[in-house]
Amino acid sequence: QVQLVESGGGLVQPGGSLRLSCAASGSIFSFNAMGWYRQAPGKQRELVANILSGGSTNYADSVKARFTISRDIAKNTVYLQMNSLKPEDTAVYYCNARVGGRSTWGQGTQVTVSS
Repeated sequence: QVQLVESGGGLVQPGGSLRLSCAASGSIFSFNAMGWYRQAPGKQRELVANILSGGSTNYADSVKARFTISRDIAKNTVYLQMNSLKPEDTAVYYCNARVGGRSTWGQGTQVTVSS
């Protein structure tokens, strides 16, 4: 029943930045966790970052120090600030919410890092 809509993807040069947004239909304050995953062609979907209900965050080693996950509870939105982007960051990025024992996915937004 939760609906998630991602936005903010696009084409960016290596070293550039993008900010992804995930707008939720419900209050993210009540969510157990929200996260960003990505899937590149031919690869499995992998966790990029997540934020738990208490505010703690986790990052994949490959993005730590470059990406930042944050939330605006009033706007029911989770963000992924991506800096110092690399070609290997190219993927479809998906927002995920875990609430009430269920997991919900957004439709995904394409991020392409290329010169």
